[in-house]
Amino acid sequence: MASVQMCITSHQRILRHILGLVHDRNRLLTSRCSAAVRWPSVAAGGSSRNVATTCAQCAKARTAPKKKELSEKKLSRYFVDYRNVKLCAGSGGKGACTFHSEPRKEWGGPDGGNGGDGGNIIIKVNRVVKSLAQVGPLYRGENGHSGARKNCYGRNGQHTFLYVPVGTVVKEQGAAVADLSEDGQEFVAVFGGAGGKGNRFFLSNENRAPLTATPGTSGQERALQLELRTMAHAGLVGFPNAGKSSLLRAISNARPAVAAYPFTTLNPHVGIVEYRDHEQVAVADIPGIIRGAHLNRGLGISFLKHIERCRFLLFVLDLATPEPWTQLQHLRYELEQYEPGLSDRPHAIVANKMDLPEAQSQLETLKSHVTQRIIPVSALTGQNTEELILHLRELYDGNLQDATQDHQVAVTTL
Repeated sequence: MASVQMCITSHQRILRHILGLVHDRNRLLTSRCSAAVRWPSVAAGGSSRNVATTCAQCAKARTAPKKKELSEKKLSRYFVDYRNVKLCAGSGGKGACTFHSEPRKEWGGPDGGNGGDGGNIIIKVNRVVKSLAQVGPLYRGENGHSGARKNCYGRNGQHTFLYVPVGTVVKEQGAAVADLSEDGQEFVAVFGGAGGKGNRFFLSNENRAPLTATPGTSGQERALQLELRTMAHAGLVGFPNAGKSSLLRAISNARPAVAAYPFTTLNPHVGIVEYRDHEQVAVADIPGIIRGAHLNRGLGISFLKHIERCRFLLFVLDLATPEPWTQLQHLRYELEQYEPGLSDRPHAIVANKMDLPEAQSQLETLKSHVTQRIIPVSALTGQNTEELILHLRELYDGNLQDATQDHQVAVTTL
């Protein structure tokens, strides 16, 4: 009887110790959190298992992460218009040298299969891709699999696709080898190596048991340069802070960054001008050009190549400057130094910032120095932007007519 009482006493001591630990932990949670978790009493038949020790007020509130807007400087890091890339196509698989053997047919002859061809590397245009930032420095094609016995041919290596934006020019040692200007257009840059021949291929009446099997040939290797040139019908050309981005906002659906400091635009933006007959004209905002840009000053010649694809130009002049006609002379000079004849393309002169008080007098002075048509506009207030849009359509239609006539002349000559 005494032993039974001692056993009960020991169990009670253990139970009191457990209850003390539970209450200490409960007090600790109460100090950290206003809504304390009440632990069930073990003496009342409760269990200390499956008890949560967390509190709603201690947990962090889960909210949807907000997407931060990137500045123009950060956006420019993701826009890449030039890449050097090395392409190595896949090598062909080696041929097998085996002989067929089975019961009652020990001399079945050679049955080594040919190896598979290596995979090509294909440059393909994808309109979803907007920059060359995702293009890596090295691409390797998949090798072909080796041949096997029982005249089994090796599997060909799968082709590797390199996706580039619309308007990408592929160059090799400075010479253009492909102009990718349409969505879905493909260019096989390097070809994979041919698979090797198995000994079954060399079977002949003179040689009934050939031991010859050739390895696969290596794939082509090529170092190429990829250049992205903006595909647009018209290009806004002007000095920094001339209001090109504001003008593109006023006439199209594009929303480039606008600020009151030079070189706000660090990469080209393309906007679409829509007309009532559902015709669309693409207008590109080219980063600002300064004097000596052809000598790689300012943003340099890295963005002058985007003007090469534009069919006609819009020279945007800043009427806030003392002599706006000199801007036109300098812009034409820079374009001619970069590519002769570039400034002679169909163009229009846009006198921007007509909302300023001194703009009217500057406009009269500009007309006295320039014999061509001048379209005065205000990108800030939208003044006279309708005339610019209509003249833009005239340039577009005239370009289409010239292209049609050239095509008819070429067909007649053939």
